[in-house]
Amino acid sequence: MLEIYTLGEEILREKGTPVKIFDNALAILVDAMFETMGEADGIGLAAPQIGLAQRLFVVDTRRPNERLVFINPQIIETSVEQVSYEEGCLSIPDAFAHIVRPAEVTVQAQDLRGKPFTIKASDLLARVIQHENDHLNGVLFIDHMEEEARQKLLESYYRRHKRRD
Repeated sequence: MLEIYTLGEEILREKGTPVKIFDNALAILVDAMFETMGEADGIGLAAPQIGLAQRLFVVDTRRPNERLVFINPQIIETSVEQVSYEEGCLSIPDAFAHIVRPAEVTVQAQDLRGKPFTIKASDLLARVIQHENDHLNGVLFIDHMEEEARQKLLESYYRRHKRRD
């Protein structure tokens, strides 16, 4: 299992750099990410969450055909329709909030071999893609909250989890 970095770690606020080498080491990393995410009972995990400032994330919504690897992703289109849904994050344990995001997204990315692909996603998959893609830009789900609600969530979080210095 890989270590999952938590709120307060600087890497979570860094913008990831593109992945340039598509080799066996990348495949091993992706397998470890899926294993770590599964052990932590998550449905998405981005490279910054394991201490790597790279543009890579994995998703497993536990639905058919929704176990995916996104390397160097770009969201190229979002729907006008917005939906609210409760989100959490492996990097902010035990904290949840309703976040409004586009209902659908179209994303271009590369697979483990570097081959480009495009998918249009809706529902939970669209939400997870947006959440994980945010991580690649140093954005956390709490950044989408109104200030007062974010402060309440953070106060509660820090009461439960001592901040690592």
